[in-house]
Order: sequence, then structure tokens, then C-alpha cells
Amino acid sequence: MTYRRWFVVGAAAAVVGVLVAAFALVNGTFSPRGYVQDRYSRAASRDIGRQATAYTSSKSPTSVAKELTDAWKPSDRYADGSGVYLRYDDDSVVILPIAAGSVILLEDMDTAHPRYHSTVGSYWGWGRGSSVRGGGPGTGK
Repeated sequence: MTYRRWFVVGAAAAVVGVLVAAFALVNGTFSPRGYVQDRYSRAASRDIGRQATAYTSSKSPTSVAKELTDAWKPSDRYADGSGVYLRYDDDSVVILPIAAGSVILLEDMDTAHPRYHSTVGSYWGWGRGSSVRGGGPGTGK
């Protein structure tokens, strides 16, 4: 009788796992990058080289940023008249205004930080949440 109980518990756990995975796939909740790719229109003509992949939305940059940050909390955020700049552990999401809404640029932090440093300055706390070492004598040693 105890084997049957464990079988039922195991089967129930498997069903819950499958449901959670299916929900995550349907809602694109595995990463901020996946969220953007699932919800916005691809705009290859607005890509920046091979580094930044572009998407568009008919919504304003602040509306797009709210949708994304409600689903995925960024490590750092900066906004000014030029757009909304979101930093995640490995990715950046930069949302800029265009005539018909927004362009959303997905980029690895390795190339995004140098590109946007003049805008975001120290607002993107380079090193927080990453493996970058430094900060003073004896730090990270």
C-alpha cells in the first residue's frame, strides 16, 4: 500500500512540474529576453550590427518598460528623455521612442554597457550582480 501512495505523490508532482513548465513557455517567463521576443514585433532593420536585436511596440517607452519590469525586475534602471534603460544580469533592454511607439533593443551587457555608458553612467551599477571583482584594497581577494 505504501508503494501506491508514493506513486500517486510522484505522479502528482510530475503533473505540477509539467503545468509550471507549460505556463512558463506560454508566458515567455524564462528571461527578460524571452519576454520581449514573445510579446513584441521583430524589427531587423533597426538592429545595431550583430550586437543589439530590435523589436517594436506601438506603446510608449514607459508603457513597455512597465510591462517588462512588472514581469522581470531589472538589476538597475535609468530613464530620461532619450528612453528607458534596463540592466539585467546578462542582458540590457533599451527602450527608445520612435514616431509610432517604441523600439526595444536587446543586447548582452558586454556590448551594451560601453555603448550606453555615456547615458547611464553609474546608474547601471557595473559589477553588482556580476562576477566583476574590484572596489578597493582586499576586495574580492
